[in-house]
Amino acid sequence: MMESQKFAIVDLETTGHSPASGDRMIQIAIVIMKDWCIEKTFTSFIHPGKPIPIFIQDLTNITDADVANALPFEDHAYEIYELLQDAIFVAHNTDFDLSFLQSEFMRAGLPKWRGKKIDTVELSKILFPTSLSYKLGDLAADLDIPLDNAHRADDDAKACAYLLKKCWEELLSLPLTTVEQLHKKSFQLKTNISQLLFDALQIKRKSVEQEKEIIYYNQLALKKRPVKTKDWEKPIQFPKTVDEKMLLFQQRIPSFEERPGQFQMMDAIWEHLNNKSELMIEASTGIGKTIGYLLPSVIYAKQNNKKVCISTYTTHLLEQLLASELPKVEKILGCNVNVTLLKGKQNYVDVAKFEQLLNLRDLSYDETLTILQVLVWLSKTTTGDLTELNVSGGGQLFIDKIRKNNESSKQQQSFDYYERAIQESEQAELIITNHAMLLADIVRNEPIFDSIDGWIIDEAHQFIQAAVNRDETIFTFTNWKYVFGQIGLSTDEQLFSKFQAVALKNQLVPIQLFHQLEWKYMRLVNLFDKAMQEIVFQMKGFKPKGKGETKQSAFLSELVLDQGLMKSVSHAMQNWIELAERIVEIFKGDIEQVPKQHKIVVEQWEYWIREYKIKVAEWDEVFLQQSTEYSSWIEIDVRNLPGSIRVIKKPIDITNTIQHLLNPIREKAAIIWTSGSLSVPNNERFIADQLGINRSVPLLTLQAPTQYYKGAQAYIVTDMPDIQAVSQTDFIESVALAITRIVRATNGRCFVLFTSQDMLRKTVELIQESELLHDYMLFAQGVTNGSRMRLLKAFQKFSHSVLFGTNSFWEGVDVPGETLSSVIVVRLPFSSPDEPTFKAKSLLIQQQGRNAFTELSLPEAILRFKQGFGRLIRSSQDKGVFIVLDRRIESKSYGVEFLKSLPKISIQKLPLQDMVLEVEHWYNNKDEERKQVDENDK
Repeated sequence: MMESQKFAIVDLETTGHSPASGDRMIQIAIVIMKDWCIEKTFTSFIHPGKPIPIFIQDLTNITDADVANALPFEDHAYEIYELLQDAIFVAHNTDFDLSFLQSEFMRAGLPKWRGKKIDTVELSKILFPTSLSYKLGDLAADLDIPLDNAHRADDDAKACAYLLKKCWEELLSLPLTTVEQLHKKSFQLKTNISQLLFDALQIKRKSVEQEKEIIYYNQLALKKRPVKTKDWEKPIQFPKTVDEKMLLFQQRIPSFEERPGQFQMMDAIWEHLNNKSELMIEASTGIGKTIGYLLPSVIYAKQNNKKVCISTYTTHLLEQLLASELPKVEKILGCNVNVTLLKGKQNYVDVAKFEQLLNLRDLSYDETLTILQVLVWLSKTTTGDLTELNVSGGGQLFIDKIRKNNESSKQQQSFDYYERAIQESEQAELIITNHAMLLADIVRNEPIFDSIDGWIIDEAHQFIQAAVNRDETIFTFTNWKYVFGQIGLSTDEQLFSKFQAVALKNQLVPIQLFHQLEWKYMRLVNLFDKAMQEIVFQMKGFKPKGKGETKQSAFLSELVLDQGLMKSVSHAMQNWIELAERIVEIFKGDIEQVPKQHKIVVEQWEYWIREYKIKVAEWDEVFLQQSTEYSSWIEIDVRNLPGSIRVIKKPIDITNTIQHLLNPIREKAAIIWTSGSLSVPNNERFIADQLGINRSVPLLTLQAPTQYYKGAQAYIVTDMPDIQAVSQTDFIESVALAITRIVRATNGRCFVLFTSQDMLRKTVELIQESELLHDYMLFAQGVTNGSRMRLLKAFQKFSHSVLFGTNSFWEGVDVPGETLSSVIVVRLPFSSPDEPTFKAKSLLIQQQGRNAFTELSLPEAILRFKQGFGRLIRSSQDKGVFIVLDRRIESKSYGVEFLKSLPKISIQKLPLQDMVLEVEHWYNNKDEERKQVDENDK
């Protein structure tokens, strides 16, 4: 039995990732676990024979002094080798720890260790599929595993041992059916998890415990739908006076501090909900905006037995509303809120589709791992919302196959999570959704938002982007080639040959029809390739903008494409679809019962026919339907042709789209728009006009008290060169020098915001070449691998770190507290005049005889600038410096409008040298204050 199995849980700290390049161990820990109890531990510092890099010291807190008297690995090798005998090797990422250890054994003259291994990263992904992160520290925090010193081998190995035990306990808590399915699919995994699953299976089969919370869909175990009961509640009154509000808050939150802006916001929302009128509220950081709209919304819904809907843009805020803010409101009011989270249909799993795909063979590793994650998740989820899952990039392709869509067949209520969410929303007091779902209501036949009495649209400025995204079409060469590749020819192993074999085996479809279909497919692919070559030829007339630049773009209207060829691609695709559908009809019409293994192939065939229908509509929309209301452009990279071809089609003005959606709502419900950024100096209706909001709708501006920003300081560097007066190389050298000096003055923890990816890359390369920040961790968007959130998490992990970002880092990124000390603005965030969407909007404004700079370019830049400052101060305890390197803020007349958009904080204009001294002084004072606070806490 697995319980008496010996596990050796190992963790290493090293000078780097490559033993072959001279990296060495600096600490090792081994925890021996038997019968799920720790029997003994071995831990030791190891002398690496070389200095430990600064960033490794920063990460591990292991210094050269710690290893000064330690012995080299060779002196420990035999003892370590013996400890691993007859054990299953366990590590949090066995690819690293085991391979590093094997290299060290070989170097010490020992044979390669042989045995079974279990990777707790792989195991945790399967058993905790909704964890936000699979880093050991994050899992330990989630699962209440003690881990005081992450990145120290002794603490990490012990935490990994407890994680293994938690995984075992989690495994035994799963339904028997789920464990059976996991075991059946587990043999393609990278480590020996199937052994663990087999032993769990033996225990589960002997257990007679009833699985009360589980229902079954064929061979799948699903969690039962929780029954919501409506508790009797005493009526809740809205607190009208300041005293009533203070009493309400202080009863439940003793440390509550009055925020006048929050109370003002609550009163305004209460009034407009009751009057069913429209209002805009710009609420700066520090107002307490979320509680400010949630509390009056809940009271209104309960008093009137009506629904209020809250719509927001980011998933982060949706999760924050449900997990953090709503429980606070329930605590303040002393009642439960009946709330439903409602998303678009494609966010929900289609259980029937997943069950069919379970039987597929020849799956990739990513697909297998994702199937295992979904099996576990289905036994836990009450929502069926696929965004709960944390899967790999390859796994995401599989997830896309099991999404619910308009083609999905209706299932029993118990198994149809989307229909369940719709039904629950009918009983809810509060519906929380996102802008995309709300905008989708425009095309829905039966609008689901008809019964709502009040609307709170948070992150309102992002409603514009959500409307653009809804109407946006993106064509990519690689995606189309992928879709073609799924069908294939009779000579390969793809779907066409499989479907043909099934149909011919049952003698249902004449072979001639398959010959015709294959010919139509080859003609379609040939015409498509011709069309792509036509685009490449046409793009040769458009040169890249900068020296050494490989990317180029052009408006579709600037190209003279062969419309006959473009139409022929569309016709060829429609012809293929018609014959492919006809063959399915013949097949299904002539067979009473399709064998299960054949049914999967037929279902896949029908799935790809649906995908081809979507693709032909996309082709027609991009290449055959031109409109002055849309901007369409082509992007290519000359290093990869035709592979890099992308065509983007976006609406220029979405006012009509939004009005079409909201005008019927305005007649019967209140609409409250709120955001931290709705206005700019001299143009307070900038966002309102783009949203098509009537001029008579008031805008309430709420600013946090000056005291909230007491920890903020702004500096403008007055002796930076003018980019128009010097070469780009000279300008980048000056920027790199300024950044380096500021980073050293603040000891890192710095955001550097650019407007150009090219300038960011060249600046980072120069800083790296100079080695002036060699002891800092540098993370750069578009240079360092990983998503925006991954870069952010990596940045937060190191105290000596710098994050270089472009557009998406100007807003929506929260780094509260000590993790962020300074924000450097390299250039004022004007849109590039060549950015196609901006260019199209500018041309439209100019054609109407208006000024594109004052009406579009300047207000957009000021909004981004405000949002850039917003990264710095996220709570009244935060301290930080905001530094602008662009001298236009002082030399141009419009510069004062940028400064007006900031809260009332101290703004100093100084040469670089003086500014760095000031920042050093500020930073040293800050450190002293922090030490004093720590002393007081002791």
